[in-house]
Amino acid sequence: MAQDGDTNRTAAETALFEWFAAEAGTRAEEGSIGAQRQEAFDRFSGQGLPHRRVEAYKYTDLRATLRTLPPVAEAPASAELETALAAVPPLGGEELVPSRIVIANGRFVPEASDLAALDGAVSVRGFAELLLAADPVLGRIGTLASEVDDPMLALNTALFEDGVVITVADGATVNRPLEILHVATGSDPVTTMPRHAVFVGEGASVRILERYEGAGEAAHVTNAAIELAVAPRASVVWAKLQADGTSATHIGTTTVAIGTAARLNHLTINLGAKLSRSQIFARVDGEETDIAFDTATFITGKQHADQTLVVDHKVPNGVSRERFRSVVDDQAKAIVQGRINVWQYAQKTDARMMSNALLLSEGAEAVNKPELEIFADDVQCAHGATAGQIDEDALFYLRSRGVPKRLAERLLIESFLVEAVEGLGDDTLVPALSERLRSALRGE
Repeated sequence: MAQDGDTNRTAAETALFEWFAAEAGTRAEEGSIGAQRQEAFDRFSGQGLPHRRVEAYKYTDLRATLRTLPPVAEAPASAELETALAAVPPLGGEELVPSRIVIANGRFVPEASDLAALDGAVSVRGFAELLLAADPVLGRIGTLASEVDDPMLALNTALFEDGVVITVADGATVNRPLEILHVATGSDPVTTMPRHAVFVGEGASVRILERYEGAGEAAHVTNAAIELAVAPRASVVWAKLQADGTSATHIGTTTVAIGTAARLNHLTINLGAKLSRSQIFARVDGEETDIAFDTATFITGKQHADQTLVVDHKVPNGVSRERFRSVVDDQAKAIVQGRINVWQYAQKTDARMMSNALLLSEGAEAVNKPELEIFADDVQCAHGATAGQIDEDALFYLRSRGVPKRLAERLLIESFLVEAVEGLGDDTLVPALSERLRSALRGE
């Protein structure tokens, strides 16, 4: 929607314009990044916050729901950061000891991170450090995001404060998972826009846990963005755990490029936030790739969770699997928008998408919108969607064997969601994330 002067802007949009103007004096010092910021904000200003008349946001009207915006988060105070980190629930036991990268109020905090176990095969650097040094890696930033026309991604490009650039060397095998932990400090709501870039070298292997944790009722707003470049023959396992506070708004965008014979297993778990939208734009650039995207969503109350995925098969002989599992209770609403594009020369593509929703109450709502757009003629592609209630036959089977009704229902729900987590295929992350999911189902 065009913004014809200040009179048509919402209070939130006005705040975003003021934010960009306030930072304009520093943009010239950022070289190519500064130019990207200006171009991205020009694109955003021509649209404003996305609304229901924008097809991709038909079911998640941010212009209507984000009428105002909390102030920009400031650098975290040490005492408040300690409190926020102490409130983060443990994930897994002794078998899961990740190298932790702490992002507080949208900023990389090296002194709170635990990177001692990393050797020279992995580099973790903050954007602030890279900008000061005019590091050559900055030339790679934004190359994936520039190909995606999305207003919230453009907004992040224009306004991100900080984040990390992770580089995994060619042929490296990173034994410990890397955890990118996001927290907000203090009790007042704030707005954060972290930005990360991850470059996985040729033949490398790495596991990454992207984690958002929130406690309390502060109505934080997060608009995060990640660029992930997977080089040929690399293997990446990536899990995103979105467990923001119950009054928060979470927007997360991931852009992915996958090289020849590379493997990527990606899992998203949606548990938190009053309104969330996790969106992935994946580009298959190399042949003989094998990629999988799984999602497990459990929402209740009046939560709204939007999972949007677009996969572009641009070359032949690629395999992809897109699987969504949603459990919706009370008056919550789950949206799944999945799209597979098979380009003209992407022959022998094998792509399958399935979305399954489990509705636990009369007021629960699930919207499934799977799409295929195919321009090649020698492919195997399919999509499907289901929505329903707990299987009465399965419930009767458990109850007939002495399992109480409430426990039987929970076991069936657990098995439904945990199956999505198991698609990640990692012996360390799957048990930890499955238990976190079970805890959420138990109301813990």
